[in-house]
Amino acid sequence: MSTDFLHGVEFIEIDEGGRPIKVVRSSVIGVVGTAPDADETEFPLDTPVLIYGSPRKAAKLDTKGSRAGTLPNAMDAIFDQHHGLVIVVRVAEGAGDAATMTNVVGGTTNEGMKGVHALLGAKSKCTVKPKILIAPGFTHQRYEDPENVGTYFKNPVAAELESIADRLKAISIKDGCNTDSEAAMQDAKLFGSARVYIVDPFVTVYRNGVFVDEPASARVAGVISRTDAEKGFWWSPSNKLINGISGTARPIPFELGDTVSESNVLNENKVATIICEDGYRLWGNRTTSSDARWSFLAIRRIADMINESIQQAHLWAVDRPVGRTYFEAVQESVNQFLRTMQQKGAILGGKCWVDAEINSASEIEQGHTYFDFDFTPAYTAERVTFRSRMTNGYVEEVFN
Repeated sequence: MSTDFLHGVEFIEIDEGGRPIKVVRSSVIGVVGTAPDADETEFPLDTPVLIYGSPRKAAKLDTKGSRAGTLPNAMDAIFDQHHGLVIVVRVAEGAGDAATMTNVVGGTTNEGMKGVHALLGAKSKCTVKPKILIAPGFTHQRYEDPENVGTYFKNPVAAELESIADRLKAISIKDGCNTDSEAAMQDAKLFGSARVYIVDPFVTVYRNGVFVDEPASARVAGVISRTDAEKGFWWSPSNKLINGISGTARPIPFELGDTVSESNVLNENKVATIICEDGYRLWGNRTTSSDARWSFLAIRRIADMINESIQQAHLWAVDRPVGRTYFEAVQESVNQFLRTMQQKGAILGGKCWVDAEINSASEIEQGHTYFDFDFTPAYTAERVTFRSRMTNGYVEEVFN
C-alpha cells in the first residue's frame, strides 16, 4: 500500500479470494493415420491439426475422393457419432506395411516429434489437449516372436500410445486383433494400464457398394466423445449405441445374465466388445489395468478430469505471497469445485483441507505449500442383481 501523501479519494483493488475452476475438455479426440491424397497445406505431415467438428475440413484429407489411407474413413466414423473436436496427425505411407508402421510409431527427432508422438505437442499447436487417442488400422496387428512360436510381442503403436496416454492423462483405444476372442484376450494380457481400452471385433460398414470390415476404435472414440458431451465424462461409454455400422466382423453372442456368453467372457478378460441388442452397442467398462482400483474406464477418467482441472486452474496461485488468506482462497476454490462436481453427479462427495503439520515453517520458507483433497467417484453400475422371491402371501388379495 502506498505511503505517499494524498489529499483526495483513491481506490485499491483487493485481489484476494478463490477462483472458479473450469473443467478441462475431456472429449477431444487425437487420431493418427495416413491420407496420401490429403491437402498438404491443410494437413502437413507429423503436425497436429485441429478440426472443429467440420466435415468440410475433414474432406480435405481426401481431395481425390479415393478414401486412400486410414484417416478419411476414421474421420467419417468419428463424425457418425459426434461432431466434436478432433486433432489429426497425418503420417506418410511407407514403401510397405513395416515402413508405414514405423512412421506411425514415430519418435522425437531433430525435426521435431513424429508419428503418434506429435500428439504430445498438440496443446501448443491447437490450444487443446487430446484425451481420447486412436490410430485405427495400426493397433490391431499381432507380431509373433519368430524364436518363440506362440509368443507375441505387444503391438508397437499401441505400446507407444499407452505411454503417450500416460503423459497426456488421456486414454488410448486399442483395436483387438479381429480374429477370435481367444486371441483378443491373450493380446489384452500384454497390457496392464488403466489408460488402455481394448475393443474387439471390427465393425462392418457399407462403402462404395460393398460391405467392408473396419477397426472399431474410431467409432468407439466418437461414442466416448458424444457421451462426454451429452452426459458427462463420468458416464461409462458402455451400453451406448454405435451409429453408422451394419454389423460386426464376427457375431458376438450376448444374453443378459449369462456368465458364459462370449461377450461376458470378453469383458471379464478386459476386452470390450460390440453386441446387437436393440441396436449395435458398445459393451464393456474395463481397462487393462492390473490394479482393481482402476479397472473401470469411467473411474480413471473421473480422477483425471478432477485432478487436472484443479491443477490447471491454479496458475494464479503460483508466486503469490503466502498467508492465511492465501490458504483459505485456494482451499475454498477446490471445495467449491468439488461441490459442483457432486451436484452434477460426477462424484459422491469430496473436500479440500490444509494440513498444518506438512505445511511446516521450513517448507513454506522454501516456497512450498500443500493442499490435500479427496473425492469419491460415481461408480458404474456394471452388475445389477434382482433378488426374486415367490410367496403365497398375496393370495388373500383375491378376496379383498
